[in-house]
Amino acid sequence: MKYPLLVAALLIAGCAAIVPTAKQHFDLQAHRGGRGLAPENTLAAFSNAIDLGVTTLELDIGLTADNVVVISHDTALNPDHTRDANGNWLAAKSGAAVRSLTLAQLQTYDVGRLNAASNYGKQFALQQPRDGERIPTLASLFALVQARGAAAATVRFNIETKIDPNKPDETAAPEPMVRALLAEIDKAKMADRVTIQSFDWRTLALVGQLAPQLPRAYLSTARTLKDSRWTAGLDAAGFASVPHLVQAAAGKSAGPVIWSPAYADLTPAVIKEAQKLGMKVLPWTVNQRADMLRLMDWGADGIITDYPDVLRDLMRERGLSMPPSGKASS
Repeated sequence: MKYPLLVAALLIAGCAAIVPTAKQHFDLQAHRGGRGLAPENTLAAFSNAIDLGVTTLELDIGLTADNVVVISHDTALNPDHTRDANGNWLAAKSGAAVRSLTLAQLQTYDVGRLNAASNYGKQFALQQPRDGERIPTLASLFALVQARGAAAATVRFNIETKIDPNKPDETAAPEPMVRALLAEIDKAKMADRVTIQSFDWRTLALVGQLAPQLPRAYLSTARTLKDSRWTAGLDAAGFASVPHLVQAAAGKSAGPVIWSPAYADLTPAVIKEAQKLGMKVLPWTVNQRADMLRLMDWGADGIITDYPDVLRDLMRERGLSMPPSGKASS
């Protein structure tokens, strides 16, 4: 058995701990730690989300040149929120690939604020800068959560493997990335609190082989569904619906299966269809109050959002069970 601690923890926890009833435990996920409020995928953002009170920290990972698992949405340094050691914004399209840099090199860059002059920066005008934030390791996030003790005792992690099957030279290959990720989860004894998600379903197939009890979330967009390189070789046209495609990709999964589509691709009927097939439906990235309310009315099992504060307020208004606020426990 490749990851004994991980598998043992999952068997002990059981599925009930991670698939609660939607009415009691709506899954409030802070996208990239809640990038509408704090610098994305930083320890500052994750700490802020814990203080606010979320069910799940959503994040992305890649591998450095020295094979350290780091938290980054972009496969290359993003000039929209990256400054060099001299405090200068990176020039457009000049960011080095994360995979080409060692951890020491990567952490010379500051990702603690948005470039307000960029189109990307203008989208998140409410984000509070935290100068000096570095791209963190996954191990440092696990350590942060453990250090918060009771304040973060129930928070979960939804970890996306950032791989593009059409650009294999930009990232680690699926197997090295998955093995490195599972090793970090096992080392931190976080198996009962982790879901692994990906648009590249090859990585989810590997998770199913190496850690079959671990929950897997199948991300989808109209673009990726048209290209079987994203769907592990499956042709979406051969299936009656996307939920049936996800069911085929997951196979006889020992762990929970989640379908995580772009929210605009959902209808009440397709949500019910997916749930009848035994999977949870967790759309991304939902930032408008009206869209959140509509998806809640349709029966989505949770929502991934850049504004967890807005979704938390709506959950309170609906009388849903609230994830504990870290501030109250500190």
